[in-house]
Amino acid sequence: MAEVNLDKIFASFLLSLDDIEDISELPNIEKEYLGKGSLLSEERSKLATLSNEDKKKYGSLLKEFADNVSTKLDNFKTEFEEAFFIEKEKSENPDISIDWYSKKGSKKHILTNVMEEVVEIFASLGYTVAHGPEAETSWHNFDALNTPDWHPARYESDTLYLDKDLNNLLRTQTSTVQVRHMQDNPPPVYIVAPGRVYRSDQLDATHSPVFHQIEGLAVDDGITFSDLKGTLEYFVKEFFGSTVQTKFIPHFFPFTEPSAEVLVSWKDGEWLEILGCGMVDPNVFKNVKYPESTQGFAFGVGVERLAMLRYGIDHIKNFYENDLRFLDQF
Repeated sequence: MAEVNLDKIFASFLLSLDDIEDISELPNIEKEYLGKGSLLSEERSKLATLSNEDKKKYGSLLKEFADNVSTKLDNFKTEFEEAFFIEKEKSENPDISIDWYSKKGSKKHILTNVMEEVVEIFASLGYTVAHGPEAETSWHNFDALNTPDWHPARYESDTLYLDKDLNNLLRTQTSTVQVRHMQDNPPPVYIVAPGRVYRSDQLDATHSPVFHQIEGLAVDDGITFSDLKGTLEYFVKEFFGSTVQTKFIPHFFPFTEPSAEVLVSWKDGEWLEILGCGMVDPNVFKNVKYPESTQGFAFGVGVERLAMLRYGIDHIKNFYENDLRFLDQF
């Protein structure tokens, strides 16, 4: 049985596809290799002269050849048309939008960087990080922290409650983490609690209904207000620079007594408040079942506040708008 070299013919077919410059040339190639008068057609006409065994064998080879050519033609047509229209779209409709898919890689948000830096400063003093739920009970958020029922912070106008009985809420401070940690751990305690907090505030230049806090707590034998001052002065100088001065002025917080606000000297000679602090009120220790002789101090700082002061940011909403022109600066 004389057979043509079908592999050689198929290779010639592939070369002819490589030379195509216009899709209109494809029907001619299909006719040349599959149509009437093609080599395939001639070879099929010879099948009648072959024995049954050779007819079956050679017919199978011819069918396989025809199937391969048809499949290749269909795939080539699809790929050619896709490439043609993609190129046509690029040339006739240029994309003038921003390239959102930057190849620069990902970066941490400015608030994440500031929060991590603050945590690292306190970690260098031996503090560990503690976390707690953002959806809290009123007991952990207020009662355990010596905040009475009549206190304005408990008003529905100030707090985002989760039920009509006002038993559950979105935490207004990460001090709740201090309470939970003390419930589960005896003294000594040295922790910082970074996280997101919520208050029913109108958005303005310095206030947002959602923001970030870092609360700190130190509980140990013989801790005094001097330890609190030394700790916070160290933090301020590490974060803002060694030349920055601090000033403590009296204040009131339900969960600390005595309480103070910490101010820092700024570039224009003005004193700016950055955080609140104080010695933990004995009632707080009582609520977590610590001994009456327990002493410790606590402090809380707003992360957005720190970032705005350090980088001269004039509006808190800049942190949340996802404006790349702002975020790329940090």
